Amino acid sequence: MTPEDQAPKGDEAAARIVFISGPSGAGRSTAIDALEDLGFEAIDNLPLSLLPQLLSGPAPTRPLALGTDPRNRDYSAHALIEAVDRAASDPDILSDLVFLDCATEVLVRRFSETRRRHPLAPADQPILGIELERDLLAPVRARAGILIDTSTLSPHDLKAEITRLFSPSGAQRLAISVQSFSYKRGLPMGADIVFDCRFLRNPYWSEDLRGSDGRDPAVQAYIADDPRFGPFAEQVAALIGTLLPAYREEGRAHLTVAFGCTGGQHRSVAMAENLTSHLANAGWQVSKRHRELERRGITGAP
Repeated sequence: MTPEDQAPKGDEAAARIVFISGPSGAGRSTAIDALEDLGFEAIDNLPLSLLPQLLSGPAPTRPLALGTDPRNRDYSAHALIEAVDRAASDPDILSDLVFLDCATEVLVRRFSETRRRHPLAPADQPILGIELERDLLAPVRARAGILIDTSTLSPHDLKAEITRLFSPSGAQRLAISVQSFSYKRGLPMGADIVFDCRFLRNPYWSEDLRGSDGRDPAVQAYIADDPRFGPFAEQVAALIGTLLPAYREEGRAHLTVAFGCTGGQHRSVAMAENLTSHLANAGWQVSKRHRELERRGITGAP
């Protein structure tokens, strides 16, 4: 069950509280920033001794995002779990506990790349602090209702996942995200519908187009010259056009459509651009993202 499925129906809106926890380096600050961008009142490193007072006070007028950190001197995993359970038992509060996990070797690499000391082992190797923190957080991880493994996620990926999970469900419009990706790096997280574009004519084999991407009109014309492109693009547009009203009637707030090709540079980008333009012209709320171009730092127009 997703947070959208748990959202209260009708005119009665419950107060929303999202607890964010996880080991240092797993992306807690990034997740809290993403929630703040969604309109949450964000409080990071909240001392647990203040939690009961906060939860017993007047109902918040804005949704709350509460980050908890084992480095606080009064930290207790059991105290956090008690606070989460207390919030969950209150019918006037809609609460979630999100745990951001990450593989140990990835955390070690992240601390090495940033040259940061681990907060629980400032005078020792980061691996010692990581292992200690895992032990402290084990009960919290077991209690979490939402577990996100950030081992393979960039900060942008994590923000997109948080947005997918916690964007206000009260919005009546269906938000559509169209993405391109490379099969070499795997499917994008949260993709609802995936199309494989690897059968289309590949601009990579043209020396003049190899360095460009699917936003370039010359690349798009090269792909469109494939006799299979027209029927494919038309059928994709027709299928999505049929599904979107049904998803909206079902109460979905978000839908992610992804196009994949070998390198995520030409064919999938061109198809994502094509569908995004079609949906925007049809009046849908649509955004686009080219994952592999972002990883390479290519964000501007070609």
